[in-house]
Amino acid sequence: MNELLILILVAALTVAMLLLVWGRRRRQQRARQEAKRREAQQRHTAGQAAHAAHAQRLAAERQLASAPDEAARRDEAARRDAAADREAAEIVRRIAEAEVARQARTRPEPTPPAVDTAAQARAQAEREAAEAQAREEADRLAREQAAREEAERAAHAAAEAQAARLAAEARARAEATDRLARERAEHEAERAAEREAARAAAEAEAARLAAEARAREEAAARLAREQAEREAAAQAARAAAEAEAARLAAEARAREEAAERLAREQAEREAAAQAARAAAEAEAARLAAEARAREEAARLAREQAERDAAEQAARAAQELAQAQAAAPTRELRADETLVLVADDSKIVRVKLNRLLVSQHYRVALAESGEQALELMAAERPHLLITDVEMPGIDGFELTRVVRATPATADLPVVMITGSDDKHEQARAAGVTQLLGKPYPEEALIAAIESARLAVRVPA
Repeated sequence: MNELLILILVAALTVAMLLLVWGRRRRQQRARQEAKRREAQQRHTAGQAAHAAHAQRLAAERQLASAPDEAARRDEAARRDAAADREAAEIVRRIAEAEVARQARTRPEPTPPAVDTAAQARAQAEREAAEAQAREEADRLAREQAAREEAERAAHAAAEAQAARLAAEARARAEATDRLARERAEHEAERAAEREAARAAAEAEAARLAAEARAREEAAARLAREQAEREAAAQAARAAAEAEAARLAAEARAREEAAERLAREQAEREAAAQAARAAAEAEAARLAAEARAREEAARLAREQAERDAAEQAARAAQELAQAQAAAPTRELRADETLVLVADDSKIVRVKLNRLLVSQHYRVALAESGEQALELMAAERPHLLITDVEMPGIDGFELTRVVRATPATADLPVVMITGSDDKHEQARAAGVTQLLGKPYPEEALIAAIESARLAVRVPA
């Protein structure tokens, strides 16, 4: 039983240790997976942040690149304006010169000689052609200036539209980055809450398993202590029973030796008597008269031998009584009193066993007369309780065998029967007390106490 309890305890402890090791490894594996996931998320976040920074840097570079272009366009426009101003100033100067020349031509001049009229006409035509060319050049420069201004306005509007588009794209990317960061933070917070809840649940489960393991250990230890106490009590009871059995066996051996010695002496006397009778008969065959005399003498011898045997038995009994009286004795205790119950009914045996054990008697149970004789041969009881009708040897035959055996001839016998016509048979068989069914338990206990108090044991 102890080995089974120890094996169960060891198995329970082994299972608990395996569960704890498995739980620890499971938590470590989850922690490593969570660390890898956080590292991947951090790398992803860092990549997105780097992408957003790169986009912002490109936008800034575009803005910075567009600023020098705008300045260059302004410088170019300024140069063109300066060149146009210079050309306009040149045209104005030319017009002024032409006007001065025209006014000079319109002033009355002295009539030149006839030979200069053709030359003057040619000069006048040249001046008019130069004025017309100057006017055409001024118109062309004005048109070019207006076209340049219109192109500059269109380029400025396109640059502003491009800058607005890039700014809108940068704002959209920044908003998307912020939204992704917020979603990632919310997801990380949810995952952290789930991990914290899982960790708390795992710790609670581990605490519950540890409490159950401690409870199982305490229960196993308590069972082991109770088993040890029961075994110690059983060993003490067995030791006491063995000591009592040894004492009773010694007493039985002493009684058997005394009975055997008396039987040998009786056999020797009977053998001597038989030899004497044989000699007397032989002598009687030879002489009838002498035979009768010898027969008379033999009868007298037998009577004397019987008287001598009776006297010797009385002296032996007196010596035994004196020896027992000389040694200090005490009455038999209830827990030393052995009661043998012979009944073929299991219900009766169980009922009597419960009653006698409650009174602290030792009880031996037999379901037949043969088993009762075997138990008596192993250990002599102090009282026999028997039923009348049993398979094999019945109660009357069992009582007669008990009375015919020297070791149990004086054993008290209590017979229990439901019939009222068994008194004569019980008395003839040698029954000490006859109880009817149902019988009062007090009467049975009184009979056992009477038998117990009649026995004296060495102190």
